[in-house]
Order: sequence, then structure tokens, then C-alpha cells
Amino acid sequence: MRIGIDVGGTNTDAVLMDGDRVLATVKTATTEDVTSGIMAALDGLHRQRAFAPAAVRAVMIGTTHFVNALLEARGLAPTAALRLCLPATASLPPLVDWPRRMVDALSGRAYLVHGGHEFDGRRIAALDEAEVRRAAEDMGRHGVRSVAITSVFSPVNAECEVRAAEIVAAELPGVAVSLSHEIGRIGLLERENATILNAALRELAARIVDGLASSVAGFGITAPLYLSQNDGTLMDLDFTRRHPVATLASGPTNSMRGAAMLSNVDTCAVVDVGGTTTDVGVLRRGFPREATTEVTIAGIRTNFRMPDVVSLALGGGSRVRDDATTGARVGPDSVGYELTSRALVFGGDTLTATDVAVAAGRAEIGDPDRVARLDRDLVRATMDQVVAQVADAIDRMRTSPEPLPVVVVGGGSVLLPDALPGAGSVRRPEHFPVANAIGAAIAQIGGEVDRVFAIRPGGRDAAVAEATQEAVDRAVAAGADPATVRVVDVDEVPLPYLPGNATRIRVRAVGDLDLAYPGGTGAAVPEEP
Repeated sequence: MRIGIDVGGTNTDAVLMDGDRVLATVKTATTEDVTSGIMAALDGLHRQRAFAPAAVRAVMIGTTHFVNALLEARGLAPTAALRLCLPATASLPPLVDWPRRMVDALSGRAYLVHGGHEFDGRRIAALDEAEVRRAAEDMGRHGVRSVAITSVFSPVNAECEVRAAEIVAAELPGVAVSLSHEIGRIGLLERENATILNAALRELAARIVDGLASSVAGFGITAPLYLSQNDGTLMDLDFTRRHPVATLASGPTNSMRGAAMLSNVDTCAVVDVGGTTTDVGVLRRGFPREATTEVTIAGIRTNFRMPDVVSLALGGGSRVRDDATTGARVGPDSVGYELTSRALVFGGDTLTATDVAVAAGRAEIGDPDRVARLDRDLVRATMDQVVAQVADAIDRMRTSPEPLPVVVVGGGSVLLPDALPGAGSVRRPEHFPVANAIGAAIAQIGGEVDRVFAIRPGGRDAAVAEATQEAVDRAVAAGADPATVRVVDVDEVPLPYLPGNATRIRVRAVGDLDLAYPGGTGAAVPEEP
């Protein structure tokens, strides 16, 4: 048996599964300390379907801890960005495009030293180790506790980053070090930004991971614990401590993967309506379509693996206002995890989207008599606004004129009707309120390669085969069952502005978790960005 848990801004959902069978489901309010909410969810599962903790073979968790910390600019460690680049790139130093509030939140400091490589692995300049030591000494004087190291074209050649990390660790024992070639892709500023965000989250990651582990262990479960990544695959606790940014979009990703399993539709639009937000994404062959351009997080451009998702400030907890000038307005603010105490149907004093859905007859939640006298025009206008926002988001995600089938999931999806304008068929599968937790429970192990190859005449097939085998090997090394590994994505992009017939090849492979694997997943071999 497996347990899947998804911690959202409003609800903590949990499922108990045996293979593809859902044995029990629970939806509880997210608590401020989060871990007690997980304990409540586990208690709820056990009440529904008694199970021996020893029978649980794995626990998978998706969490919003880290993305919320960035959005709220809280709990971030004092961080330095060390770029190995001179004499190149000096005109755009680290943190150059960051919002000031984010720089202040992590007490950001930037350093440039000689080093780095060209796209084909040739050196820009030798790494100046004395410069690295002087930078580390200055970091120590200013209280830096986490360091992000980025070298030009390190996804091609990472030796400068690795050596600089050794020097920083020797000069500043105990300081966390994040390396860009383990996190981002080709594209210096975006990869560097992702690495700085990762570094700023390292201290929080250690506390959160320990808390999640203790909450599961406190229930008597000794099975391995994994966290879900942005691409729908898993990582173990040690990998999470080192790479917390890999969890930032795990919520919508889990929902989409769960929707695919529950609906048996592997290519469609997925609309996940929660208590605070609505996420709209597209499944392609059962996995979320990845963003092909940079992704902005808390106003910062990044380029690591993220699903292509449109997020709306719309959910079951969204506040509804009847403005005399503009008419009905939904959100963008939400009562969040206080929905069960503040919504009218639960005896509260705040009109929410859930109240309107109950008044419209779309849901049976709480006490319907408390909203029976809501103005019918307000109810109708609010529901029309919800439908219009979601339909527009689906339309923006389409890449062809054909209507996409739509799978609707999430506890807040009671806001939506069974038909949406401009969309294909709308499905609301069984267990749709906890699709996110199901997606966490069925998550697989992944391996990815993203490299620039110099393609010789007639050498294209050999380069693709080399990248494919490396991606498969990485998935197996990370804990995938070799018999289940398959390639799910291959991209080739010629780079005409570079010499040597340069081509960027990206291959992604996934496989089922091998529960007999001695080290869990661990993502034991960091994926090539």
C-alpha cells in the first residue's frame, strides 16, 4: 500500500492506495504548522480503512511550503551569488533583474570571479581560486549562510562549479552550497536565478523535511518518504534538502497526473480548482506539458523544469463582493484554510464562492438555508464570471484550433458546470476532490538529460541515442524499476548562432518506483539540467 498526501493552501488531502485501487480518501483543513494537518489526515485515513502502519510501503507528499515562502518572501536564508565568468558577462551581474523586496528578503550579495566555459567546453578563463577564497571570506564577514555558484555554460562543463564549491566549503564550513548545473538549464541568468532561489530555501528545506518526516514517523509508519517534483516524479528527503526548488509546482503537477489516472485520458486540459487558486494545465501522453520559455516565480525569471500552467486567483474560498459599480467580483483574495469557519454555509460572516455554488444548486455543503436568500442576480453573475475565467484560461493553453477534452478535479471544482464554452467534453472523474493526493501516490521516478551536442555529419542518431541511454540510466540510478523505464519526451533544437552544428538535445525518461531499491530514489545522480 501507498499513501499520497498533498498539502495545499486551504486543504490537506490524503489517499490510501493499493496499486491503482483507491482504498480511502480524506480532505482536512491545512493547519498553520502543516504537520498537525498531516497527522489529522493520516488519522482520517485510518478511521476509514484500518491499516497496519507496517503495511505502508511508501509515503509521497506534495507541499506548497517552498513556493509560499518565495511568494511571501519569508524564511529565506542570507544568500550570496558567486558567478564564475570573468572577463565575460560583467555587464549583467547576479540579481540584476530581481525585485528589490526579494533581494532584501535574502540579504542578497553578488560576486564575479574569473572562470567559466564556452558552449563547446572550451575555457573562457581558468578558475581564479584566490578570487574565490577572497569572495568566500567576504561572505563570511557578512553572515552569508547559503551560496549559489553559477558558471557560464556549466551544463556543458561543470568542473569550475565543482572546484569552487570545494573552496567555499573549506573556507565556510557548514554553509549550504547550491550548484547551477544541478538545477537549471542552458541560459545563464535564468539558471543562476533558479540556483539563488534554491540556495535561499535550503535552511527552510531542512526544517520542513524534518517536520514532515517526524509527522509520518509519529504515526508509526517506517516506510520511505518521498516528495513530488515539478515534473510529476519523486525525490527522497536528502535530495529535497539540497534541491527544494524542485517542489515549487508539485501541487498542479500532482493534480494533472491524478486526473490522467482517474479519467483514463492522457491528452487533455486539466482544471484543478482548489480553495485558493485554480490551475489550468495540459497533459501530453499522461505527463504535464512543460513550459518552453522561462518561468517567473515571485517576479524572478527561471528556467528549470516547470509545468506549463495558468494559475487563477479563484477557488472555493475566494471572497465574493457585490460592487454597485462593477457588479459581482470574485477574489482575488481568499479565506483559505479558514473556509470552514468563515463561509456563510458554515455559520461564518464572509460571502465566498462556495456559498454561491451552494446557492446555485451546484454543491451540497454546510447549511444551504444560510444562503437560500442570496440575490439570484448576484448568484448568476458570479457563476458566469467563474466560468468565463476558466474557459479563457483553457483557450490560452490550446496550441491547435481543435477543442481540448477537459478533466475537472479539485474540491473547488463544484464551482464549474458540466459544460464549458469552447471546450471539448468535460469529465469529472470519481475521487476528483483528491486527485492531487492520488497524483502524488502514483508518481514515478525520472531521469533527464539536457545538453548541447556538436553534431558531426551523420552523427545525429548517435547523439540522440547517447542522450537517451543517459536519461534511462539516470532514472534507474535514481530508483526506477529498470523493467518499467520508458522515454516520454525527446526534443532537438538546432542552435544556428553557434559553430560546429550545435544542437540542444533533451531526453526525459520515467519509470515506476522500485520499492526494493536500497537507497530509495534519492535522485542519487543529479539530473543534467
